[in-house]
Amino acid sequence: PFLADWAIRAFGPPEIFALIFLGIAVASSVGAKTLWKGWLSVFFGLMIATVGLDPVAGIERYEFGFVYLLAGIHFIPLILGFFAVSEVFVQAEKRVVGTYKMPDFSTTLPTLREFWQLKIAVARSVLVGFFAGILPGIGATLAAFLSYNEAVRWSKTPEKFGSGELEGVVASETANNAATGAAMIPLLALGLPGGALTAMMIGVFQMHDMEPGPLVFTHSADLVWVVFAAMFFANIAIFVLGYLEVKTVTQLLRIPFQFLALAILLLSTVGAYAVRSLAMDVLVMFAAGIIAFFLRRSGYSVAGIILGVILGKLGEQNFSQAMQMVSYDFIEFLTRPIVAILMSAGMLTIVMNVYRAFRGTRRRAEIED
Repeated sequence: PFLADWAIRAFGPPEIFALIFLGIAVASSVGAKTLWKGWLSVFFGLMIATVGLDPVAGIERYEFGFVYLLAGIHFIPLILGFFAVSEVFVQAEKRVVGTYKMPDFSTTLPTLREFWQLKIAVARSVLVGFFAGILPGIGATLAAFLSYNEAVRWSKTPEKFGSGELEGVVASETANNAATGAAMIPLLALGLPGGALTAMMIGVFQMHDMEPGPLVFTHSADLVWVVFAAMFFANIAIFVLGYLEVKTVTQLLRIPFQFLALAILLLSTVGAYAVRSLAMDVLVMFAAGIIAFFLRRSGYSVAGIILGVILGKLGEQNFSQAMQMVSYDFIEFLTRPIVAILMSAGMLTIVMNVYRAFRGTRRRAEIED
């Protein structure tokens, strides 16, 4: 209850916006060939996030006369297009030009040495995921992105991220798991959901006569401990089942590409259509896939675009609420302690990224000379 109460009191819309600003500052260095292409990728994502009605004033933006765009561009068709569909095009191109390499089908667990080398990344990701989880409205997905951003920011080799770097995988998955458990703190203690999943769990609890809130540990103590035990054993089970499933799923890559690509496109189409039962969502998915294919060829960051979309929508909502809270006094907004710390960290990240970019350019020029 103490942590949940602290999260509610200390982190309002101003603090959440400052945290998102830090995430945007870090996202520019994820997956792009140059810093400038990284920033352009993030700005493109932010632009997509502004399509539709303004969350406060209700003003139409970038709808171009299409009723479909008034509700904005849904995240699911975008992510299916940017990742799944574009990857099909990328793999098809590799086979056409003859640059495709057969992947390694072996699956091995990370060694103890690798675990030890990543101990700081794991600890940092646990903290990021935990604190993101207890903040209402953040959720495990955003926690994973924020943790990944922090891993990039603190890494000595950020250019390796976006290509399967182990530290990036560990950072996102550790934070995702930490946030899932931490989201139960405000849910059980205060009855406030930390994300969409915990919002659904409120309904499930109420079906079993369990009302989340300050009195839940008194009125439904037995069910609370059942929830804790279920989460504990679920983590053990997912480790075993996940390892067995990975060994099976990797064998799918042995399927001839023409059949595998068709299956991916078919499943992606079904997934995009199932969200809102709109054919336009399917068209958006394929359009996003084609755009992402050419952007990836040019060295832009697809992950940066997606981060811009996610953080942009959340950031705009929280910024509007924050400005209303401080009566549109930006000085008062910046003088909030947590806001000042997070905004300063974001600005410092931008400066450091620019410095690294110029230093790398100078080194390459010296080598060429």
